[in-house]
Amino acid sequence: MRKDVRILLVGEPKVGKTSLIMSLVSEEFPDEVPLRAEEITIPADVTPERVPTHIVDYSEAEQSDEQLYQEISKANVICIVYSVNNKKSIEKVTSHWIPLITDRTDKDSRVPLILVGNKSDLVEHSSMETILPIMNQYQDIETCVECSAKNLKNISELFYYAQKAVLHPTGPLYCPEEKELKPSCIKALTRIFKVSDLDNDGILNDNELNFFQRTCFNTPLAPQALEDVKNVVRRNMNDGVKDNGLTLKGFLFLHTLFIQRGRHETTWTVLRRFGYDDDLELTQEYLFPVIKIPPDCTTELNHNAYLFLQSVFDKHDKDRDCALSPDEVKDLFKVFPYMPWGPDVNNTVCTNDQGWITYQGYLSQWTLTTYLDVQRSLEYLGYLGYSIIYEQESQAAAITVTRNKRIDLQKKQTQRSVFRCNVLGARGSGKSGFLQAFLGKNLQQQRRIREDHKSLYAISTTYVYGQEKYLLLHEVMPDFDFLSEADLACDVVCLVYDINNPRTFEYCAKVYKQYFIDSKTPCVVIAAKSDLHEVRQHYSLSPQDFCRKHKLHPPQPFTCNTTDALSKDIYTRLTTMAMYPQGFNPGFFLLSPCVLFAARCLCIVVQTHIFVSFRSHARLRCMCTCNRCTYCLCQNLLKLELLRNIKAQLRRVVFNRLLGWVEAVGGCLLSEEDFSLTQQVSAISNVEGSIFMEASAEQLNLPERHMAQADLKNSTFWLRASVGATVCAVLGFAMYRALLKQR
Repeated sequence: MRKDVRILLVGEPKVGKTSLIMSLVSEEFPDEVPLRAEEITIPADVTPERVPTHIVDYSEAEQSDEQLYQEISKANVICIVYSVNNKKSIEKVTSHWIPLITDRTDKDSRVPLILVGNKSDLVEHSSMETILPIMNQYQDIETCVECSAKNLKNISELFYYAQKAVLHPTGPLYCPEEKELKPSCIKALTRIFKVSDLDNDGILNDNELNFFQRTCFNTPLAPQALEDVKNVVRRNMNDGVKDNGLTLKGFLFLHTLFIQRGRHETTWTVLRRFGYDDDLELTQEYLFPVIKIPPDCTTELNHNAYLFLQSVFDKHDKDRDCALSPDEVKDLFKVFPYMPWGPDVNNTVCTNDQGWITYQGYLSQWTLTTYLDVQRSLEYLGYLGYSIIYEQESQAAAITVTRNKRIDLQKKQTQRSVFRCNVLGARGSGKSGFLQAFLGKNLQQQRRIREDHKSLYAISTTYVYGQEKYLLLHEVMPDFDFLSEADLACDVVCLVYDINNPRTFEYCAKVYKQYFIDSKTPCVVIAAKSDLHEVRQHYSLSPQDFCRKHKLHPPQPFTCNTTDALSKDIYTRLTTMAMYPQGFNPGFFLLSPCVLFAARCLCIVVQTHIFVSFRSHARLRCMCTCNRCTYCLCQNLLKLELLRNIKAQLRRVVFNRLLGWVEAVGGCLLSEEDFSLTQQVSAISNVEGSIFMEASAEQLNLPERHMAQADLKNSTFWLRASVGATVCAVLGFAMYRALLKQR
């Protein structure tokens, strides 16, 4: 809607243009009328539409033709004034003024015209019989008003209609010759109908009509009013009402009726509430609300957004098979001006056996769009009507901006749900197969993918310690010399080489040494096509020796050439490393599942014992005031910083011992067949105090490199010291309990 309205009055001399303005301002007919009135501004709080209005007078005696042309170009609406008792002034309307205005305005942005018959107090008859043929001849004429500046008749109505012609124009909505809505208006109202049809049954029931009424006009319809509306449609259309609900044809008929009865402001109110401008296009402010994204932050959909998208999915999944068929996808995107998803989407997210996008794949695609291009996601949510259905100020309310990644690294915990893994490797090394395997497609299924339907992205969910997370895989094109910042910005890196191609590992080694050797981004080497015979790589170091030298995880074998269900263990590991880049040690991939499970249980038991002990002491109250009794001494002992440090060192020592022991004998614990069992530990729920997720001040800090001999000696000292301190604490607590009983 415009922020102000500019009204220009033109016409022959002595028809009363200046008198109309003076009568409006002073509310009385002026005794003396100047040749031309100065420009007048009416404040917004005085006008019916709450918009500032500027009224401009024109005088042929005081202004040149050039000044007139400038005023015409600046005007939003032009009132052509004639005298009802002067036939010559009426003839000038068609012979001079309308052609002049038409020539001086752009054809694509016509200015609405209002015919004003002044001095109606001087005649007893109306001039409408003469004016109606003119109105039918020129489409730009909005209306005609007869008034009298002397008697103040219809003065306020004149300027109200002028303001209304600007704010609620008829031209974009209705074609008077054909007496029907224009195609652009039908298209906009059809989208509004589909957005308001919450159950997608093709009719607006009473609840949906009430929601629509409340959304647009801030008030619901009374039951009788609803019936009256439907009865009006029934009387004029056979298929306007179905199953006691309003069909699309009935909805369009109602708006046609509003416009024909001069209530086109009703239709404009609906259109503007759903984001349309005066040209019946969705505004930029509606589609792209402002959202600030600081550097090193990502964008994700929040809980309400996922609930909304779930409701949209359920609305269009008519066969209830938890997947969207091609026809259902087309129906979903009918409210869009274009088809937003191409055929590559079916190879970006999970699909069913028929190749249809599943519910999980549907949410994954929205997650991918939000992560990569949040503005596009805002646009899509705008088309679906998120801010209207959820009664939010804009679609920006659906977006969560994550905190800076540096803060996550400092705190060693993250609240993010989407993690990006860039997959790099030489051409033909198996990167695409690695991406498609994440979606559950084996090699035979991948061979059926058309070249123009392939995707460089794959996204799906993994579970890390019982939490659902999204892992986004991005295949980076193998151009070693021109890796951009986007190719390097990620949470974890996959370096893929083909074990059957001796020239593929060299690319991985060079990329790692050039871009990631000093980076804090975790890296994993993937030995792809592990079902084939392994050959020696043409590089100075073998992949195993290279990983050992640079303290990387050993190369992870991978193949998608199988008829069995593809394992997601490697993808879960990648997500875990992305979540906890500083808490992951290469030795973790060698730990036996039994050892890891026992270690976690030990940690939980120790923490539970300490927690219960502190809770029991907190419930006691000392009855003395000397602060020297046994209870007070034990309380002070428990609060000592030394004891807290001992506890923290005890935890660290236990795991250092485990890692040192496993480093020596870990290779004997697992064979290649049961290597995948290491990931079973990730299914254990991540309780508070977990060795990888604890966020307290006593959080465990696992070493990032192999344990040195000095660290081993240091840990031996702390192990002895902690055991001794624990024994002393237990004996002291026993003495305290014995003395307390006597007391």
